[in-house]
Amino acid sequence: MEQQQKQAQQQQQQQPPVVPPPDQSGSSVAGEEDPGAAVEPTTPKAGDEAPPGTPGTGEGICRRCGGSGRISGSEPCTDCGGTGHVTVGIGGA
Repeated sequence: MEQQQKQAQQQQQQQPPVVPPPDQSGSSVAGEEDPGAAVEPTTPKAGDEAPPGTPGTGEGICRRCGGSGRISGSEPCTDCGGTGHVTVGIGGA
């Protein structure tokens, strides 16, 4: 009996691990590295210096509304679309 168990263990060790086929649905699996998966494609706003996600850019406070997202108290800011944030160049040479 012990010999049969040893043979079964040896066979299991010799077989390559079963790898499931890649997910074709496009959904992420917990723990999976997928940079940008949470980034929704967005249309640049009037105050953006570059499209969101462009290397060398980041999110900054809108200069027109000062980050409030509003002009004159109630009007949404046209530069940031009412978010108070725009994409700006960072660093530089």
